[in-house]
Amino acid sequence: MTRVTRTPLPKTFFVANTMEIFERLAWYGFFTLSSLYMTSPSQQGGLGFSDQERGLLQGMIPFFLYLFPVVTGALADRYGYRKMFLLSFAIMCPSYFILGQVDSFAGFFIAFMGVALGAACFKPVVTGTVARTTDDTNRGLGFGIFYMMVNIGGFLGPFIAGYVRAISWDWVFIMSSFWIAVNFIPALLFYKEPTDQDAQKGKPLKAVFADIQEVLGNVRFALLFFGTLIILMSYGAKWLSGQTTLMVYFVWFLGHYLWNLKGQTDLSAPWYKQKITVGNKPFVIYLLILSGFWMVYQQIFITLPIYIRDFVDTSDLIAMLASYPNLLSFLAPVDISSLQTELTRLAGNLMNHDITAQAAYFELVHYKVMVPVSELSLGLNAIAADPSQAQVYANAWSGQYRQINPEYLIGLNFLSIVVLQLFVSRVAEKFQALPVLVAGTVIIAFGTALGGIAHGAIMGGVMVLTSILVFSIGEMVASPKSQEYVASFAPHDKKAMFMGYYFVSSAIGFLLAGPLSGYLYSEVAKEAQRPDLMWYIIGALGLITALGLVLFHKFGVMNAPDNKPVASEAEVA
Repeated sequence: MTRVTRTPLPKTFFVANTMEIFERLAWYGFFTLSSLYMTSPSQQGGLGFSDQERGLLQGMIPFFLYLFPVVTGALADRYGYRKMFLLSFAIMCPSYFILGQVDSFAGFFIAFMGVALGAACFKPVVTGTVARTTDDTNRGLGFGIFYMMVNIGGFLGPFIAGYVRAISWDWVFIMSSFWIAVNFIPALLFYKEPTDQDAQKGKPLKAVFADIQEVLGNVRFALLFFGTLIILMSYGAKWLSGQTTLMVYFVWFLGHYLWNLKGQTDLSAPWYKQKITVGNKPFVIYLLILSGFWMVYQQIFITLPIYIRDFVDTSDLIAMLASYPNLLSFLAPVDISSLQTELTRLAGNLMNHDITAQAAYFELVHYKVMVPVSELSLGLNAIAADPSQAQVYANAWSGQYRQINPEYLIGLNFLSIVVLQLFVSRVAEKFQALPVLVAGTVIIAFGTALGGIAHGAIMGGVMVLTSILVFSIGEMVASPKSQEYVASFAPHDKKAMFMGYYFVSSAIGFLLAGPLSGYLYSEVAKEAQRPDLMWYIIGALGLITALGLVLFHKFGVMNAPDNKPVASEAEVA
C-alpha cells in the first residue's frame, strides 16, 4: 500500500487563517451582542429598538452579506485576492466604528450594511485562499484548521466584547474596528497572492449572472421570489396587518400570473418578456428547504441572548461560582451605582402610574439583575416612599438576583465545536450524507426546544447550557453534511458552481430568521408571556425542515448522477 505524502501548508494559508480569526473576533464580538445592544434602553447606551426593528435588521442585512459573495468572489478572481482583502478591511473598519456612533434606525441600517458589504468581500477571498493553497493531500486538514479558526474567533470575540461593554457599549464597536484594522498588517506585509493575475482574469460579471440564471433561475423568478419574501418580512415587522398582507399577496401573484401568460420561453429575450424560469429545480428546492435549517440555526445568535437576559434565571450558575469572586465579577458584573439610579427612576415612574411592575422588570434586566415581579413591586414602592432605600435595594438585589452575561453562555457553542468537531466528524463520516443531515437537524430542533424549558426552571442556567450544547452537537453533525449532500446530486462537471451557490440557503435563512425572531419574541414571549412556547414553535420548524429533507430525497431528485459524496467543509458561521 502506497502512503501518500501530505504537502506542507504554505505560509499564505496561515496568513489567511490569521486574518480569519481577527475578522471573526470583530463579527461575533458585535453580532452575538447585537440583540442586546439594539433592545437595550438609550439611558444604558443601547438603541432602544423594538423587537420588530431588531428582527428586520438581523434578517435583511446578513441576507445581503451571504448573497453578495456571488459577485465579490468573481471580482476577486478578476482583480486579485489581496486587493479584495484590503478593500474589505477599508470598508469594515470604519463601518464597525460608525455602528457605535449612530442612534437612529436609518443610520444603523446604513452602517450595518457597510459591515455586510465588507464581510461579503472578505468571505469568498479567505475561503478561496484556503482552497487555492491546499491540494488533494492536505485539503481536509486545511479546511479543518480553517473551521477551527472560525470558532476560536467566535469563542473569544463575545468574551472580549462582553468584558468591554461593562465599560461602555462604544468599546464593543471600537474593538471590532480595531480587530479589522489589525488585519491590514498581514494583508500588506505577509500575504502572497495565490493567483496569477496575468494568466487568469476570472469570469466576467456577465458570465456570473448567466450562471445564476442556469443554476437558480431568471430575473422574473428572482423578482417573484424575493418580492414574496419582502412582503412576508413586512408582515413580520408589523408594517402590514394580516388582512393587508393577504390582499397584497393576492394582487402580487395574480399580477405575475397574468404577466406570465404573455411571457416567452426564449431566454435570449429581454428579461421582462420572459416567462418565469427556475434553473435547476431540485437544487433550488433543496436550498429553500435548507433555508429552514439556517432560519432555526440563527436563533441561537439573535434570539437566545435576549431570551436569557429577560427570562432565564441563572442564579444556579451564580451559586456555583460563589467560591470564585474574581471569575464571578467577570462573568456577572453589576454596576451598583447605575442600578441605584435606575431603581430611583423606576420607583418614580411606578408611583406616577407611568409604568407597571411587569414593565419595570423588563427594564431592570438590562442591569444584570432579575428580581421577581412581586418583590420588585414592593421594593419600588418602598423606594418611592424613601429614596434613600434605593442604595439598600441596589446592594441587596445585586447580590441576590445578579445574572451572568448571556454572551458568555453562548460562547459554549463555539467552544464545544473547537473541542468536539473532529470527533463528531469522524463518527458522522461513516454514514451517508442525508441521514446524518436529517439527524443533525432533529438534534438542533430538540436543543432549541430544550431552551424553552429553561424559563422558570430551578436550574435555569444549567438547562440553557444543556440546550446550547445539544444544539451545538446538532450543528456539528448537520452543517458539513449539508454541503456534502449537494455534492451527491450535483452534475459531475458543475460541482464547483453548485457549491458556490450553496450559501444562498444561508442568505434566505437569515432573511426569514430575523422577522421570525422579532415577531415571536414580541407577540409570543412578551405579549402572551409564553417564552417557552416561542422555542417550541422554533423547534417545530426545525422538525418540519427535517421532514422536508426526507421528502426531498424521496421525491425531489430525479436522475441524480452516480457520484460518490465528497466531504466539503467551509465557513458557515
